Amino acid sequence: MTVHQSVLELIGRTPMVRAQRLDTGPCELFLKLESTNPGGSIKDRIGLSMIEGAEKDGRIRPGDILVEGTAGNTGLGLALVAQQKGYRLILVVPDKMSREKIFNLKAMGAEVVLTRSDVAKGHPEYYQDMAERIARETPGAYFINQFGNPDNPAAHIATTGPEILEQMDGQVDAIVVGCGSSGTLSGLSKFFAGHSPQTELILADPVGSILAQYINEGTLSTKSASWMVEGIGEDFLPSISDFTRVKKAYAIPDKESFLTARELLAKEGILGGSSTGTLVAAALRYCREQTNPKRVVTLVCDTGNKYLSKLYNDYWMLDNGFIEREQHGDLRDLLLRPFAQRDTVVVGPNELLITAYNRMKLYDVSQLPVMDGRKLVGIVDESDVLIHVHADGARFRDPVSTAMMTNLQKLDVRSPIESLLPVFERGHVAIVVDGEDFLGLITRIDLLNWLRRKVD
Repeated sequence: MTVHQSVLELIGRTPMVRAQRLDTGPCELFLKLESTNPGGSIKDRIGLSMIEGAEKDGRIRPGDILVEGTAGNTGLGLALVAQQKGYRLILVVPDKMSREKIFNLKAMGAEVVLTRSDVAKGHPEYYQDMAERIARETPGAYFINQFGNPDNPAAHIATTGPEILEQMDGQVDAIVVGCGSSGTLSGLSKFFAGHSPQTELILADPVGSILAQYINEGTLSTKSASWMVEGIGEDFLPSISDFTRVKKAYAIPDKESFLTARELLAKEGILGGSSTGTLVAAALRYCREQTNPKRVVTLVCDTGNKYLSKLYNDYWMLDNGFIEREQHGDLRDLLLRPFAQRDTVVVGPNELLITAYNRMKLYDVSQLPVMDGRKLVGIVDESDVLIHVHADGARFRDPVSTAMMTNLQKLDVRSPIESLLPVFERGHVAIVVDGEDFLGLITRIDLLNWLRRKVD
């Protein structure tokens, strides 16, 4: 066992695992666990390469300001290296990035500037353009520019490619990769062109990105759509990109990506992120299309620990229509947390108000049904707690029954959707019942999510 002198020494040399329980058709599928890098993703490699490349060329010195635009893990890789080497780092990130990533970046000392995720390159609030502008307007700042930085693909030529070939004993029939900045794809393409030219390169792309159509049809669209997978897919061709050896591309919908990532965890015990779901979904499609056995490699790009509030959160998946519950054709279809399934967050009348307050914070809800066994006896919300305790904080120790609302207006489960609107106009949540049985609560956002899913 080796004792390392820096966490940066742990970057690279990631393990390879053969999938055992996924349906890979006649092929073997191998998963390179880039999630085991110290920053949790493959982008640690390019974070180290781009900063050390700039140091070697004299473009930066410790203490300088580094600026980058990142839609995914590059920011975390850069933050890890910048922290260890003593650089100030400013990152511009689109607002679809998971909360876990943003918390992680700030905890490592990076300065995070949030911008819009619904605008394309050329717009002043597009994350890359904003980062370039901040670097230009900040004295002494250096714009890393992962999309045009040759030290990005160089990391994969020097490390990722050789590791894969060594781990696979030189026998790799195909590699399935995604493309964000295109460093992984371009670097692996160059490496395998020289060391294993028979290896096919396959692109995994989110639906909405322009890249799959470019690879499969040769058409470079000027119009992209939005997608929820983080870190891969593009609305332009990065200047460092090299797609000449990419044989085929698969466009993977968000739903398939997220469900595949969850399947990977359920069947193989591997906790991967959203882009990992896209890559594995594309790899499985490729494997199942083959008529002869092949040895196929793909990447677990990052750890799913960064997506626990998203794709591994059943409520988020339900809200976005990626997993389904049984439909009843009545108000039960709008209940995000049905009481019968023990999903509703509740409090008892004899529990303390501090308990109700903490439960609201923990589960990010603003009201709680007050249940005496299976009987609904009241509702307590943030306003009720505030009114009760504002003059005396000690009253947080009072029982919930002293502050709860007991004059409850209930809706029968068979009531029309339109009956929710008067309830919301009065500033209340809808209490849904079936006879004497409490079924759950419906809030404004529950109705909005239901309406949006109907449009999809």
